[in-house]
Amino acid sequence: MELLASPEAWIAFATLTVLELVLGIDNIIFIAILADKLPREQREMARRVGLFLAMFMRLGLLLVLAWIVGLVAPLFTVLGQDISGRDLILIGGGLFLVWKSTSEIHGSLEGEAGHTAASIKATFAAVILQIMVIDLVFSLDSIITAVGMVDDLRVMMAAVIVSVALMTLFAGPVGRFVSDHPSIKMLALAFLVLVGVVLIAEGLDHHVPKGYIYFAMAFSLGVELLNIRLRRRARQPMKLHNPYEPTSDQPPDSGRS
Repeated sequence: MELLASPEAWIAFATLTVLELVLGIDNIIFIAILADKLPREQREMARRVGLFLAMFMRLGLLLVLAWIVGLVAPLFTVLGQDISGRDLILIGGGLFLVWKSTSEIHGSLEGEAGHTAASIKATFAAVILQIMVIDLVFSLDSIITAVGMVDDLRVMMAAVIVSVALMTLFAGPVGRFVSDHPSIKMLALAFLVLVGVVLIAEGLDHHVPKGYIYFAMAFSLGVELLNIRLRRRARQPMKLHNPYEPTSDQPPDSGRS
């Protein structure tokens, strides 16, 4: 009750929930692209399973905060650069994202026998396994942010649960929108390549403000949405005016043969 009555706790909860949602955007996009390779009847289940795995992974990492803190201790040095366990996970996850996104882009452009890679189906277990790999990287980034902002473990866990619940609501519409618009899917894959490069840079202690990345992505998405709307209007047949066709305020000429 004391925690519920604390304004500071509610402010921390709201701030952390919003931040978890922002940090989860790239996770939603990655899950949507992977789920798109499954048959249509399995995609919604894959999205839900992927997000639930992300939630349980984040809650599990919160319960082992001592291990998380220990990950920042240097393990070895390469060319004067200290490498910790956290750095290895971020570099490995970044390389995986760059490889996976680049492979998807290449497959979408080349395809097999003239067909796009979207038609090449993957197994449900393989998709879930790839989601688990990248969930670990995104969860680690999210939990480190949470630990730096909030001291109370209960507030962190509540924010994680609420943010994943909200992401579950958005995952379906986002996934269907990405699946229905190939240009948006290509833009999302390019964004994931960028995120992978940023993760590698973070692992090498080169911090890149996430705000720049999300602004660039939002700007690109806005331009592409305008292009989609323009192409849709261009495909609509133009209705030519017939001078002999009576208008609503002009009665037909009964004397014309």
